Amino acid sequence: MNDTTRPGQTDAYQLILHAIDIGTYRPGDRLVESELADRFGVSRTPIREALQRLETQSLLARDGRSLVVATLDHNQMAELYVVRSELEALAARLAAQHASEEEVRLLREMVEEDKGRVNDPSALSRTNRRFHRQVHLASHNRYLVQQLDLVYRSMALMATTSLAAKGRSAVAMAEHEAIVDAIAARDGEAAYAELKGHISRAFEARLRQDAEDAAKSDPPVAE
Repeated sequence: MNDTTRPGQTDAYQLILHAIDIGTYRPGDRLVESELADRFGVSRTPIREALQRLETQSLLARDGRSLVVATLDHNQMAELYVVRSELEALAARLAAQHASEEEVRLLREMVEEDKGRVNDPSALSRTNRRFHRQVHLASHNRYLVQQLDLVYRSMALMATTSLAAKGRSAVAMAEHEAIVDAIAARDGEAAYAELKGHISRAFEARLRQDAEDAAKSDPPVAE
């Protein structure tokens, strides 16, 4: 926060950002100043300033005179996954070097708990983010964590989770376990490879899911 940012503006910004992050507002949803002010109990001026800030960060987009939660197109999504893959793999490599024994045990506990959520993609999506953030924190590199926070902020602009793809949840949990095993073994290269492969397969599952969803709405074409 810079010196010219007022507390009310910051509060409004964080409130709206959190609402987008947890899915209260989804890509394409229209955001109205008066409705946001009523929901969050904040005056319209800081709400307006927060909306302007979110628009400059490309988290909101213009639809005529209205502001809506932005949607990532195919190219933007692909670009985001490239960055995410490299940064998260680096976090895993550093975690293998720097994670404490307590952090490794916590990661193992998270994986075991998440195995019980494989039939609930919505719940698993929330705890999946918690697992990945714990890997980020275990890197013990504040600048990397900050960059990954920005990446995950943009991830909220995806309308669906790859964990909803058929069979993906159970496979993802096995991949999480392999990531933790590599970190626990202090094998940085293996941790890097496991996490990078995990993100690649998540992207592939998302692409397949998006293609299947698009095919359902497309008119039949004779061959």
